[in-house]
Amino acid sequence: MSITGVLLVLFLLFHSIMNFVSILSPYAYDVICAFLGANWYAIIGTMGLAAGFIIHILYALILSYQNLRARGNNRYAVKVRQKGVSWASLNMLVLGIIILGFMGLHLFQFWSKMQLIELMHNMGAATDAQLTALAAKGSHWVQYYFGQPIYSVLYIVWLSALWFHLTHGVWSMLHTLGINNQTWLPRLKTFSYILATIIILLFMAVPICGLLKAGPLFSPESMYNPFLNI
Repeated sequence: MSITGVLLVLFLLFHSIMNFVSILSPYAYDVICAFLGANWYAIIGTMGLAAGFIIHILYALILSYQNLRARGNNRYAVKVRQKGVSWASLNMLVLGIIILGFMGLHLFQFWSKMQLIELMHNMGAATDAQLTALAAKGSHWVQYYFGQPIYSVLYIVWLSALWFHLTHGVWSMLHTLGINNQTWLPRLKTFSYILATIIILLFMAVPICGLLKAGPLFSPESMYNPFLNI
């Protein structure tokens, strides 16, 4: 759980910075998308990330089941939350399920329209010509989906759940990996809140700009045209 958690947090940090670029410069974001795309190094990275994500989920289920068995019939007793125990730590599985559900939506909206289309095209599979042309133009899909208020609101709700998951997950994984003395534990908790907040704010900037129609990607005065130069 902890090792895969480190990998996933590093990916989220990279992905949040990458997404933030889209609201600053759609062109720069498209350059990054083209650099990643269906290139061999990106494919290897995607496969490693998918494996880490699956392992993380499996261990979460296994550990949750073990915790239930260890508590036995006591799990049905009325409990008072212990001092210092966060709400997120008691609901990590529920938060994880919420995050997993939205991950399906996210993969459908972006990965299936970009890297998957490129892979299919490179392997000679029949693909829609317009979708193929837009496969490396991530700014188009960001503009398309986050230009719709319903998706912006849904992503903000999803990212809120991810924030709670990260605030406990970051310090917990570092604690498990051995940084667990009385001096470092309070520092780790503070660090986890700071890191989680930075990641989520970078992510949230995109749907918020979509709602406000702000920035080069969403502003009506400077609306970026993704169909140019196709």
